[in-house]
Amino acid sequence: MNLVSKNETVVLLHGLWLPAYCLWPLARRLECRGFAVHRYAYASVRVDLTTNAARLARFLSEIDADCVHLVGHSLGGVLIRALFHDHPDQKPGRIVTLGTPHGGSRVARHLSRHVLWRRALGRGVAQLLSGDVHDWALPAREIGVISGTHSFGMGRFLYPGLPRPNDGLLAGEECALPGARDSLALPVSHTGMLFSRRVAIQLGHFLQHGMFER
Repeated sequence: MNLVSKNETVVLLHGLWLPAYCLWPLARRLECRGFAVHRYAYASVRVDLTTNAARLARFLSEIDADCVHLVGHSLGGVLIRALFHDHPDQKPGRIVTLGTPHGGSRVARHLSRHVLWRRALGRGVAQLLSGDVHDWALPAREIGVISGTHSFGMGRFLYPGLPRPNDGLLAGEECALPGARDSLALPVSHTGMLFSRRVAIQLGHFLQHGMFER
């Protein structure tokens, strides 16, 4: 049964280096639950969070819906926070972050010591590592946080001391967001969570009810 209002829309934001089409499996599963879904693409490397937040705000202002939920994977979740820091006057809606480094990233900090990696990580990650994000107020929204516990990915090889549990790139503690409405750890990897049916189910449940299903 479709329990989603026709006036509700979900906007999905990808993470670092990923194209928007990687969000297709997640978008498709949400559409099957009755949501209208937009996949938003942004320049995750060459543009900083402040500029990307302004562009995202313009995109959201053109969506014809009363309620706009925001879902960000990895750096996309940080971009959502940048949006509300610089442009807090947004339409009602809930927020879910998937594997987002709210507390920073040991792997990114380690790699950024090398100039080539620093350039590859880009301006958004540089802004995250500067510590500015930690001073941003929490968006006045119901926020759900999903982290992964399947340690599979290049991060654990690039930074062997990554604490467990981790998703292969981020430790669970790095994904934590004090003040979030609900949080959930699932046995998925950092990229694998985009293709997980279980993640999609929990995501849809939070967007509809403001909490994850236990």
